[in-house]
Amino acid sequence: MIERRTNFRSWIKKAEHDFLAIQNNISAIETPWDVVCFHAQQAAEKILKAFLVYHEQSFEKTHDLVQLLTSCVKIETSLSVLEEDCQILTYYAVSSRYPDDLYEPDESDGQKAINSAQKIQKSVLSFLVYR
Repeated sequence: MIERRTNFRSWIKKAEHDFLAIQNNISAIETPWDVVCFHAQQAAEKILKAFLVYHEQSFEKTHDLVQLLTSCVKIETSLSVLEEDCQILTYYAVSSRYPDDLYEPDESDGQKAINSAQKIQKSVLSFLVYR
């Protein structure tokens, strides 16, 4: 039990680092919105993985938040309301990170990504007892 909770807390701490990276980037003189979107996706991914670790569930190495959410919903069905947020964020895991993509996220995309990540964080953490 102690080891599981320690590992689960490590996932949450890493997600908090992604949220800090977001704050640092949006406070910059010039905001790299693609980086903000990437860290929003990463924060949400780590929160979903923390939930699975907390419940002693294994998961494949993936950046697909919908796939991770599907595993979470098997434990807590009410998390299914996060599917649209997971779809929005999954795109930013890889595609927006490379220059050959024709789409460059802007401030509006960044704010949507942040909002989705925060919604996922709030919803998922409400089911965990860890403080």
